[in-house]
Order: sequence, then C-alpha cells, then structure tokens
Amino acid sequence: MPDWKKIVNPWGDLPKEDYNCIMCSPYNPKGLHLSFYEDGDYVLTRWIPTKDYEGWTGVLHGGIQATLIDEVTGWTVLRKLQTSGVTTRMSVKYKKPVPSRGTMPIEVRCKVAEVKRSFAILNAELLVGGEVYTEAELTFYCFPKEKAVSEYRFTGCKTEDEINNE
Repeated sequence: MPDWKKIVNPWGDLPKEDYNCIMCSPYNPKGLHLSFYEDGDYVLTRWIPTKDYEGWTGVLHGGIQATLIDEVTGWTVLRKLQTSGVTTRMSVKYKKPVPSRGTMPIEVRCKVAEVKRSFAILNAELLVGGEVYTEAELTFYCFPKEKAVSEYRFTGCKTEDEINNE
C-alpha cells in the first residue's frame, strides 16, 4: 500500500443496529468488513477471498465480484464527489476466473470517468497480482448533497491524513 491514504468510514460512529452493510460495516458478523483507500484518482480496497464465496470450485462467484465492484464504486462517489447515491447501471466484463483460495489478496479499484449533471460514469477493475481479471463500467445516480445528509446521514468523506491535519 505505497501511497494509499486510508479513508475514514463516514458511518463508523453509527449504532450497530443502524449500520449493517454486508461489505463495509464493522458490525455485520457475516460481512467482509472492507476498508477503503485513496490512491490518486482511484478509490480501492483489498480482500482475500475464501471458498465461502465460490461459484465453482476454486473460483470466486461472479456475483461476489460484481458486489465488490459496486461497493468500491459507491465509496468512490462518497470520496471523490462528496455525496451518496445509487448504482443505476453496471456492465461487467469477466476476463479470467478469479481464484477463491489462497493468500493473495484481490484489489478492487475505481475512478470517476465523467460526471453529467446528477450522474457519474465510473470505471472499475478487479485485479489479482496486478493483473486485471474483471472490469466494469457503472452509472451512478448521485443524490443532491442535502438529501445525502438528511436521508442517508452522509456528512462527508475524509482520509485519516485530512482528519489528523485539521
């Protein structure tokens, strides 16, 4: 993690009963408990899959791959656009089977390609050992900042460095 800056979870202080995301909540007993980082234009996460997430023997299920990509896309919108929203379209290209057993982490990263009014187009990749195994383009509807605050308790997304320098 060379120059990666850890992103502070904007919902980390919510009560357990209010925050149960399968991907990023630290409270969900069945969740992945992902952490997210910023590296230049990218937001990314790392995770080591296990056989619990297989589709076929030794292969990470495509739906899990898509869910990981969707999650890092959401975090990219949080960090880079400073709002929340929802995925409206996802186009995934599975290039190679992703191994589901072993000790090598997969990296999922995303960047904003363009913003058109309330919609963001994002490009994401899932990599193993630095090689792209899965790629995706997503369209994300970005909520007006007031709605992100009032309905989704989003108050901003900062890195640890930014918080430490305040």
